[in-house]
Amino acid sequence: MKLTGAEIFVECLKREGVKTLFALPGGVVLKIFDILHQQKDIDVILTRHEQGAGHMAEGYAKATGKPGVALVTSGPGMSNIVTALVDASMDSVPLVCFSGQVSTSLIGNDAFQEADNMGLSRPCTKYNFLVKDVNDLAVTIKEAFYVATTGRPGPVLVDIPKDVSMNKTDFKYPGSVSIRGYNPTYDGNKWQIKQAAEAIAKARKPILYVGGGVVFSGASEELIELAEMMNIPVDMTLMALGAFPGEHPLSMGMMGMHGTYWANMAVHYSDLVIAVGARFDDRVTGKVSEFCPHAKVIHIDIDPTSIRKNVNVDIPIVGDCKRVLRELNQILRATVNGEQKELRKPWLDQIHEWQRAHPLTYEQDSNGPIKPQHVIKRLYELTKDRDPIVSTDVGQHQMWAAQYFKLTKPRRWLTSGGLGTMGFGFPAAMGAQAAFPGRLVLCVAGDGSVQMNTQELATAVVNKLPVKVVIINNRYHGMVRQWQDLFYEGRYASSYLDVVPDFVKLAEAYGAVGLRAAKVSEIDDVIQEALAVDRPVFVDVPVDQYENCYPMIPAGGCNHEMILADPPELKKKQVVGTPVVGEDKDTVLTA
Repeated sequence: MKLTGAEIFVECLKREGVKTLFALPGGVVLKIFDILHQQKDIDVILTRHEQGAGHMAEGYAKATGKPGVALVTSGPGMSNIVTALVDASMDSVPLVCFSGQVSTSLIGNDAFQEADNMGLSRPCTKYNFLVKDVNDLAVTIKEAFYVATTGRPGPVLVDIPKDVSMNKTDFKYPGSVSIRGYNPTYDGNKWQIKQAAEAIAKARKPILYVGGGVVFSGASEELIELAEMMNIPVDMTLMALGAFPGEHPLSMGMMGMHGTYWANMAVHYSDLVIAVGARFDDRVTGKVSEFCPHAKVIHIDIDPTSIRKNVNVDIPIVGDCKRVLRELNQILRATVNGEQKELRKPWLDQIHEWQRAHPLTYEQDSNGPIKPQHVIKRLYELTKDRDPIVSTDVGQHQMWAAQYFKLTKPRRWLTSGGLGTMGFGFPAAMGAQAAFPGRLVLCVAGDGSVQMNTQELATAVVNKLPVKVVIINNRYHGMVRQWQDLFYEGRYASSYLDVVPDFVKLAEAYGAVGLRAAKVSEIDDVIQEALAVDRPVFVDVPVDQYENCYPMIPAGGCNHEMILADPPELKKKQVVGTPVVGEDKDTVLTA
């Protein structure tokens, strides 16, 4: 029996084990949606915006390790999901996006809702396909999933013209595919791994610098074994949180621009940096010329283009983190002894001294304004026993969540790292909740970020996705305001949000639950109330508007030169009132 392209599309998704599809229909994909409507194996989640669909697919992928799948229409449908594709590309998220396209005979004629989907997606996908013949559809879909999930993961686009979805052909799904010129390296060079083992055994002040690649490759167990066996402290990037237990004695927490003081000092003064699945991003390295100036560098990564891209590397190892660490551990296991652990005791003592000297701190007056750090710390303490999945938007609240929410396992942390996409957190949490209906999924959001995709509340309500969203509400684009405080003499150019919705009423308008904690004494009760409800919840927490996020490495600064608190000139300023519509924002703070 011959099948239409739309029927082939659905059958291919089934063969790939796809259970959930995030989608929004349009004219050229109606045939596909009609076939989806007639089957029960794939759950179609209708989103309210294509960007939301893309971020939900990202959240699904990050939480499960499986590819997230989205389907959008041509023209604006495609252009709306581009942000999610860029985000997935920067953070190495396996995503397969299907876009509709006008009929092949109309491509290039400026037909209604036509866009150059190939041109739009080429810079922000790992690969993209335009299917011009229904006979090529099945093998193309197979190749798309293969490319998205192998090597360094990433987003792949498949563009399907309307006539391709309507035409018929014999269906045969290939068991495997091979793409010329695409052969990822999984096993590291044995000689280089041996060199790395020798360097690790000799180092007195080593540090493990761990990136998101450890999460993607499922290498957490191997990482823990290496750290414990060789007594090596672990620095994590924003993308790696949860790859190593946050409360482990060897965990230094997050490193980088808003990382802990001791994590940044450790990498600066180390004599050996073992980078695993990391790409030496500028938010981690600070001033590249002064990054780990005393250290030899080992770099393990499956993407050869990432090695020596930003930082000189002494021992490069191209390969899958899990496989390389497993072989590295096997070599070290035969040589490890008590003397090596004792060798590093002064180094760990020094790190603990840095930690005692400059811990993460904040001051919460029980009768004063709510500190955002306190909200996140209490959220962590009240939910940690439930092993939650935690999503964040982008901004100050994201950094505070990274500092105070200590994750113990991988794939519990969903955040936008490379692109820093406001509006990511809420739909990403929904994607994770769709993957794990019975799990507790939290979203830490800002009042600015959450407004980017609040329309997806309708999606959450309709699909019974009981995500708990805690909104750190300071009526500002907080990170922008912080930079304006520190580097622009307190001129709040377009960072103050003149009108912020009543998030409680907004949630209720969509049929969700809205709660508010306006006092310090209300925080615990409100969080507990939100956790007890099996529905989507918005928790609005008005916080200190002028609280800044520290430590902080200024852009272009060195890792060991951190700003640890507000400068004295800022401390002399005091709040004289909450800004209102029409008020001169420059008079909000006064000397």
